Amino acid sequence: MIKILIPASFLVLISHLAQAQQDTAVLPAPAIRNLNEVVTVGTRSTGRTRLNSVAPIDVFHLSKLQILAPQNDLNQLLQYVSPSFNSNRQSSSDGSEHIDPASIRGLGPDQLLVLINGKRRHTTSLVNNQGTVGNGSVGTDLNAIPAAAIDRIEILRDGASAQYGSDAIAGVINIILKQNTHQLSAAITGGVTSRGDGGLGQLSLNYGTGLGKQGGYLNITGEAYQRGKTTRAQNNNLIIFDQSSLDNYFAYDFTNDPAASRKYDDDMLKQKGLKRDDFNFQIGDAQIKNGGVFYNLSLPFNNSKSEFYSFGGYSYRQGQGFGFRRLPSDPSVNVYSIFPNGFQPTTDSRIHDRSIAVGLKHKLGAWQADLSNTLGDNRFDYRVDHTVNASLKEASPTEFKAGGHEFLQNTTNLDFSRRFTQVAAGLNLAFGAEFRVDDYRIRQGEEASWKNYALITNPDGTVTNPSGLAGGSQSFTGFSPENVIHKSRNNTGVYVDGELDVTSKWLVSAAARLEHYSDFGTALSGKLATRYKLSDVFNVRGAVSNGFRAPSLHQQYFSALSTDILPDNTLGQSGFFTNPSKVAIALGIPKLKQETSVNYSLGFTARAGNNFNISVDGYLTDIKNRIVLTGSFGFDANGEAVPAIQHIINPLGASSARFFSNGIDTRTAGVDVVADYNLRRGPHSFNASLGFNYNKNKITGNLHIPAGLKGQEQIFFSPNDSILITEGTPRVKANLSLTYGYKKFSVLLRNVYFGEVSRNSFPYGEVQVHKGKVVTDLSLSYALKPVVITIGANNILDVFPDKQVYGNSYFGVFKYASVQMGSLGAFYFVRLGINIPH
Repeated sequence: MIKILIPASFLVLISHLAQAQQDTAVLPAPAIRNLNEVVTVGTRSTGRTRLNSVAPIDVFHLSKLQILAPQNDLNQLLQYVSPSFNSNRQSSSDGSEHIDPASIRGLGPDQLLVLINGKRRHTTSLVNNQGTVGNGSVGTDLNAIPAAAIDRIEILRDGASAQYGSDAIAGVINIILKQNTHQLSAAITGGVTSRGDGGLGQLSLNYGTGLGKQGGYLNITGEAYQRGKTTRAQNNNLIIFDQSSLDNYFAYDFTNDPAASRKYDDDMLKQKGLKRDDFNFQIGDAQIKNGGVFYNLSLPFNNSKSEFYSFGGYSYRQGQGFGFRRLPSDPSVNVYSIFPNGFQPTTDSRIHDRSIAVGLKHKLGAWQADLSNTLGDNRFDYRVDHTVNASLKEASPTEFKAGGHEFLQNTTNLDFSRRFTQVAAGLNLAFGAEFRVDDYRIRQGEEASWKNYALITNPDGTVTNPSGLAGGSQSFTGFSPENVIHKSRNNTGVYVDGELDVTSKWLVSAAARLEHYSDFGTALSGKLATRYKLSDVFNVRGAVSNGFRAPSLHQQYFSALSTDILPDNTLGQSGFFTNPSKVAIALGIPKLKQETSVNYSLGFTARAGNNFNISVDGYLTDIKNRIVLTGSFGFDANGEAVPAIQHIINPLGASSARFFSNGIDTRTAGVDVVADYNLRRGPHSFNASLGFNYNKNKITGNLHIPAGLKGQEQIFFSPNDSILITEGTPRVKANLSLTYGYKKFSVLLRNVYFGEVSRNSFPYGEVQVHKGKVVTDLSLSYALKPVVITIGANNILDVFPDKQVYGNSYFGVFKYASVQMGSLGAFYFVRLGINIPH
């Protein structure tokens, strides 16, 4: 008998599900996971399955998920089926509103490697820098890949730097594109939230055809969708109208009466025929329009001894996010002749994501050779609308092109592999080389988007702003000439990877990788793993590996000004400066160096007959010199301005300064449990799928703070940044999916438990624990070939995160934090699918 101890917090999920079943007729979809399924990630041997692999691997079939799942983009699909995967939409966070950060096991987005068909996928050009999970990191835009183009997704939940590259510290996501032929598929989805916003319209088309007489194919996907904004605002307690010159106004005793400011605002609202609701901030999901095409091509030749292959695609996204509303109470940021009642600025994105891979496979005797080149590019341009450059006064435009950033990556691989059947019970040997070029640039915005025209250079050389008017486009300041950069580097790596079946029961795997960065030197990564079959149905496995991650070009060279809530609880300009900058040198901020990691894992897999399987894996990941963003220099731990630092950064248009630093060491420990039960009896089919993740992140040892900054530990790495790492993602996350099918009907009932998380708004707020929540999905599908109709809901019980305590809400502006399941609420949808053979 196997006993599994389940934390008390997970019992909420079981209890909630039992109650839901009393009221809901649970009607099946085929299992989306199967321990006997062959996998391609985590091994270069053929025929490995989830049951006999040396590392934990999840496999999710997108075509099956997309029939019943209420989620429509790739990040959200994985959020609800993979317990170790985390991604939620952000609000009022500049670029992170348009590209959702994603991670596994609570580690950074840049510690997760994404592959397509086994080839490295480029990251985005965006640095997450607005206090979101993954703050200071660079991830991969999974939503740029049409879900309809994907056959399945394999998630390797183990360190794999030695196998795939130095940034595979947390694990690897391998996306396998569709290869189906002689088929046309289409799906139309429409949906809306329970509050009547966030409307979705989505169309996807997939077509596959055979090529030649040796099994070639071409599969093409087109997808387009539009997602409306959501509004989760509430009244706030900010002062609406300018009262700076009314201190002695006879009707309002501002000095002795705390309510006088509110009374004045209320009187002005009545006089202008306005309501306090008219001055709420726009808080919620951004509006997104996205279109993309993807293809997957294979052309075998030479009697199938050789194969030419290619895949890639193009995605174009327009987003409209919202910055902090500029209330008319602040004359330094307003032009009253243009916006007499202030304005709600928008940050609009134009994102181009392009990729193409070409390759040639060829059998050289008993060896399999693979030569490929993969090129990927992500370009992000900003426009700021419904705003002003206050320093231009009446001459200010209301729309600005604010510049942008771009990241290009080109990867060339040459790989060889062979199976030696005569060595022990079998040896698979692979080796190869990789050459990669990274290129990063920041482009300047138009002059009015970044310049402050009110600055005056005095005879003594000092720069002052006697009018106090703010420069640049309000909400998102354009990239200035000082931010413009164009840098590149190259990386050369060689690897060897072996899997030895010592006996029919005992498998040993080893890999080593030597990498040389043109800007960070040479490092060696290794991995040793083993799996032993105690019986035909029970395996134990374990692994140990180390990794090396050089700072990305983005982390080395990104600089910008952005509007943020400063440590004194006011809106102001926060500057991001490079480590070689004069500001960084003046403060003693050191240059960046590489992160290093060590991973350990131990677990087992088991199955009972053909119906039930389970895997349990524990893990431990230590990361040294982890790259993080510092806090805001320019203020002390009490939120008071520090004149000596302000004197350095104010002429640069900033009130605070942040940097990247190898500031901390972290340890991540946890356990994953994945179990499936499948049953088929005549026209009835049933599947129960359980996924559970317990994950604990903590900061170990002391801060790596420069000697000159001793005493400023809470500024160097602030409590709010610390809590994002240790408690920003749920410590416990679990999902239980039940699918039942009868003839033409199928039903999905899924409960996902998002454990508690914490947020801190230091220095003006407090630590708040957001309690765990259960989100319920329910959908019903009816198939009348070739058409399938599905109706259902995500979060049908309309569950939200806990409301923020007042001290963390910026005077009541932010009703909810962007945590756990986000603030979408219930989302209802209808989907029409069609599948036509040809």
